[in-house]
Amino acid sequence: MSRATSAGRVIVLAGGLSHERDVSLRSGRRVSEALRTGGFDVEERDVDASLLTRLQADPPDCVVPLLHGQDGEDGSLQEILGLLDVPYVGATAAACRLAFDKSVAKSLLAAAGVVTPASVVLPAEVFRELGAATMMDALVQRLGLPLVVKPNRGGSALGFHVVRDAGELPSAMVGCFSYGPVALVEQYVAGTEVAVGVVDTGAGPVALPAVEIRPDSGVYDYSARYTAGATEFIVPAQFPDSATARCAEVAVIAHTTLGLRDLSRSDLIVSADGTVWFLEVNVAPGMTETSLVPLAVEESPGSLAGLLGELVRHASTR
Repeated sequence: MSRATSAGRVIVLAGGLSHERDVSLRSGRRVSEALRTGGFDVEERDVDASLLTRLQADPPDCVVPLLHGQDGEDGSLQEILGLLDVPYVGATAAACRLAFDKSVAKSLLAAAGVVTPASVVLPAEVFRELGAATMMDALVQRLGLPLVVKPNRGGSALGFHVVRDAGELPSAMVGCFSYGPVALVEQYVAGTEVAVGVVDTGAGPVALPAVEIRPDSGVYDYSARYTAGATEFIVPAQFPDSATARCAEVAVIAHTTLGLRDLSRSDLIVSADGTVWFLEVNVAPGMTETSLVPLAVEESPGSLAGLLGELVRHASTR
């Protein structure tokens, strides 16, 4: 069975050692089940010392990387798969590096004409050595309140905090640094959070229906993302046509500007005046029961199994 004509045997990589391991394992199980439904021979594997030997000795037709966080989305794994000449679904290593660094992605999207909240990037060492108290005063003066604190490189809203009072900032910074060495402190934008997936099975990037996010707590944090029933998702999002079209446009701009391929998800905010603000992009979107891309796929023609099958077949021919 040649790679050029089929992609029957697939390895789904899930787990890893990042803070998002549990989410990754849940994503891996769901994707594996969907691909098996589509007739693929699927092997689920974690990342361990035997992985490279296994890939070299018996290369699959395609790999689907579903590692979330540092090792799965910063380009490291993609670099290795490329080195071994193993086809895989998703962005190249170089594109992953651009997308995974939130401040870099924001800068590139701003240069492409997309609106994104003002922000400051602070490494933990700089924050400590140059005087934390003075630094926090300067952040509030520059960005105002409320503001958002989150790891510059990471996902699943781990280390994410909305700071509404200056007194909350110290603990927010400490909490953020526990998930990564660099913090992104960002202007808070009031509005409705929305996620837009982009898929490309070979005919160019196409936006999926926008998913409107309404967390019961008012904050779309880790608990709101992965606790069933904690957040209401509306698909398609209930925006005016102009805002809906702009959400799709921004997601496709993010996908193409960062050089992504196959599948991505952009997280956006739609403010009361209809402005669409870019927050970040994900190169390995979650695929759990409460994840956003599967919700959007269910609202579009076809099925998750069908889409994943198309992505795998397309990737296997590269």
